[in-house]
Amino acid sequence: MPVELDLAGAPAPDRARVPRRSGAWSLPEVRWAALATMLFVLGLLVQLAGAPAWAWWTLHLACYVAGGWEPGLAGLRALREKVLDVDLLMVVAAIGAAAIGQVVDGALLIVIFATSGALEAVATRRTEDSVRGLLDLAPDRATRLTGSAGGEEVVDAAALEVGDVILVRPGERVGGDGLVVDGASDVDQASITGEPLPVGKGPGDEVFAGTLNGRGALRVRITRPAGDTVVARIVAMVAEASATKARTQLFIEKVEQRYSVGMVVATLALFVVPLALGAALEPTLLRAMTFMIVASPCAVVLATMPPLLSAIANAGRHGVLVKSAVVLERLGTATILAFDKTGTLTEGRPRLVQVRPLDGLGSDEALALAAAAERGSEHPLARAVVAAARDAGLDLRPARDFASVPGHGVTARVDGRSVEVGSPARLPVEDPRAAALVSELERAGQTAVVVRVDGAVVAVLGLADTVRRAAADGVARLAALTGARPVLLTGDNPLAAARIAAEVGIDDVRAGLLPEDKVAAVRELEAAGHRVVVVGDGVNDAPALAAAHVGIAMGRAGSDLALDTADAVITRDELGAVPTVIALARRARRLVVANLAIAATVIAVLVAWDLFGTLPLPLGVAGHEGSTILVGLNGLRLLRAAAWRRAAAAATT
Repeated sequence: MPVELDLAGAPAPDRARVPRRSGAWSLPEVRWAALATMLFVLGLLVQLAGAPAWAWWTLHLACYVAGGWEPGLAGLRALREKVLDVDLLMVVAAIGAAAIGQVVDGALLIVIFATSGALEAVATRRTEDSVRGLLDLAPDRATRLTGSAGGEEVVDAAALEVGDVILVRPGERVGGDGLVVDGASDVDQASITGEPLPVGKGPGDEVFAGTLNGRGALRVRITRPAGDTVVARIVAMVAEASATKARTQLFIEKVEQRYSVGMVVATLALFVVPLALGAALEPTLLRAMTFMIVASPCAVVLATMPPLLSAIANAGRHGVLVKSAVVLERLGTATILAFDKTGTLTEGRPRLVQVRPLDGLGSDEALALAAAAERGSEHPLARAVVAAARDAGLDLRPARDFASVPGHGVTARVDGRSVEVGSPARLPVEDPRAAALVSELERAGQTAVVVRVDGAVVAVLGLADTVRRAAADGVARLAALTGARPVLLTGDNPLAAARIAAEVGIDDVRAGLLPEDKVAAVRELEAAGHRVVVVGDGVNDAPALAAAHVGIAMGRAGSDLALDTADAVITRDELGAVPTVIALARRARRLVVANLAIAATVIAVLVAWDLFGTLPLPLGVAGHEGSTILVGLNGLRLLRAAAWRRAAAAATT
């Protein structure tokens, strides 16, 4: 039952239109499925307790009503559109089972389909709420400057027009996309570009709605209307891609329509034609009902779902949450992986890589002075410098006259000396040796930080993001498993992206990408014939996660939108689980094919017996249920821990 998110072309942020996330129990599908399950279990207990038949029959029929009325009604509506919905067929098959005394089998079928519909409804609601919640990134209000006398007025961010100038104070979120016309600050734009570190912004630099301003004040001239900001475009892209993916189906669903029509036509023919030729009503009805039972797709449904659901359960025990059987089937057909960088291949936290001292001070002394000066700063780079000094066991002396200049760095007096630590773009580097060191570190993809003491450059620090320990091994295993080396898609700068890619073994690097650029890259890979799995963690990855064949989010550091948009979540952030779950999905697909062969063979034998001979009803039910149990048990093999170990081994070879 495909579902679509009614969010495409979402307008500018409007808090009145952003609902709170609803609980699962607010969904009618969940409540009806729970009621149907409860009635089914209660009916079984009453039957096992030896109660009169009318008691447990009543409970099972109530289960029919609770779990079957909605898919039955939807099926009737589809029938008016000349489409035979498989849910309607299941309800008819369940009713047919009850008509010949197999009410328990029919009730179980109802419970299975009601539960499936409830899970789909929950997943859809969570995604829709999360996409709408993305609008919370952009602020409700903005401070617009009026006239030349420095007047200010607070207006709705949605009312900002191109050409307006807004004031963004320290700690505020930017109210709209635009260009800085005055001021300097560090802006955290990880939610848009994925860059792990705040970016220095000054006059002429572009800023995006929803990004977080640092400790400086900025005046920004709006360049895009509120409905066309990067955040609004992310909302529209996620909604559009999610709706498109919702229309895809499992392989078995692609043939169910024809099978269902054929089965209904055959059943009616088996009943009507003999009657027209003068056959007796009772044996004709019995033959037709037997045919409906033995030809019903119960075994076919169970041929598909137990292997997929067992694989999902096994993956969940090992830290991979796969959201549906459709997702698992898609994972088994993946041909290439595309990774985000920050928070996915890397930890998303900067660390000090090297200290390059110049004449006058040793590396430890230079680091100690820099850390002492930086101790009062909350900037991520400052915290990394202080952490490195503490890890090295250095003594952090007290600093006085501390000052932080947004977009430049910090200054302080340590042991009577003036210490400055900051970006080489903001602190002039006149020493050619220091300039050469800065260029060398930046070419290596590191962030260079200059340390000056009493006006002279004494050291250049190199900081970089930390690659996850299992990243290189995971990339190599995925390349061997899919036959194609993964791709890196990142909003970070090309030098930093190239450094990470070289460490993990990725050759195809696409850097400096905005969210729509990542979607375009996914579309390009798909146009080349690939089934793309995107692995990411941030808001900026959400459109690509939604557009991909399968989207996988990192669970610990992932944003709410990424976690809800993704089709699967790596809860422990272990990249090594990605090739293993793909290998497990491939094995599940092989079991599905084997189960379908078993189910089809049994159905063909029983149908032929019923058509060309006299198939006793008890034997037909036994054969039908026996094949159902057989394929179900076969699929449950993937629940064992050994199945995960075998998948891990298959992903290694």
